[in-house]
Amino acid sequence: MQPVREIDLAQYRILHEPFYEEMCGEVGLFTLAAARRLPVMLKGPTGCGKTRFVQYMAYKLGRPLITVACHEDLTASDLVGRYLLKGQDTVWMDGPLTLGVKHGAIVYLDEVVEARKDTTVIIHPLSDDRRLLPIEKKGQILEAADEFMLVISYNPGYQSVLKDLKQSTKQRFMAIEFDYPGSDIEARVVQREAGVDPGMAKNLVKLGQKVRNLRNHGLEEGVSTRLLIYAGTLIKEGIQPERACDVAIARPITDDADMQRTIQELVKAIF
Repeated sequence: MQPVREIDLAQYRILHEPFYEEMCGEVGLFTLAAARRLPVMLKGPTGCGKTRFVQYMAYKLGRPLITVACHEDLTASDLVGRYLLKGQDTVWMDGPLTLGVKHGAIVYLDEVVEARKDTTVIIHPLSDDRRLLPIEKKGQILEAADEFMLVISYNPGYQSVLKDLKQSTKQRFMAIEFDYPGSDIEARVVQREAGVDPGMAKNLVKLGQKVRNLRNHGLEEGVSTRLLIYAGTLIKEGIQPERACDVAIARPITDDADMQRTIQELVKAIF
């Protein structure tokens, strides 16, 4: 089989700088981890900026970013690679993890706890000082390129006992904790991403904070910055704030009619 050429990674390069507002020194920590070849675990609620942060750092470091959305059917072969039939021949196709290991990319396993536990074991030799990837089907062991970096993310507050990371996996990573941004930072993010004016952005953030206060009082999860941006985008396009917040915030985060009405009352009070 012909080796994978660098051009194959062009699709994984971040060509334009993503907008990102630093919250608690995470840029410096990630930069240091990349320089020292340390694997990184990002912990935090859904939609708080973990994926955008990884995109921003890939751009800053000038490295390709290969993102894998983990799910319960994800197998080791999905990550490492497999033999495929091509005409009359059987050819080997590298998986995303193998591509990253060979070519010095950042490989980002998003919501890693969603993957099967027997699948996550494959990353263990890559996340310690060995930095090795066994490819059992080829009888090979690959040594990771110097610029290869393994990053995983998960939401510890959302996972059940049955879907949590083993200590043997957790203790291989440096962890950076994320939370929803402070009000000033979040307002700038919403303003920039949704294109709304500063006053509208502040109102959306105020709504977000009040909805998050309902957590553990009927809500399993607070409203994400992402959903605030969605609501702002609809408002920018002419949808009335009450309707925009209903379809972009209240209904996505809860199916409980009483909770939806509570959120709608908050929207009326703020807007």
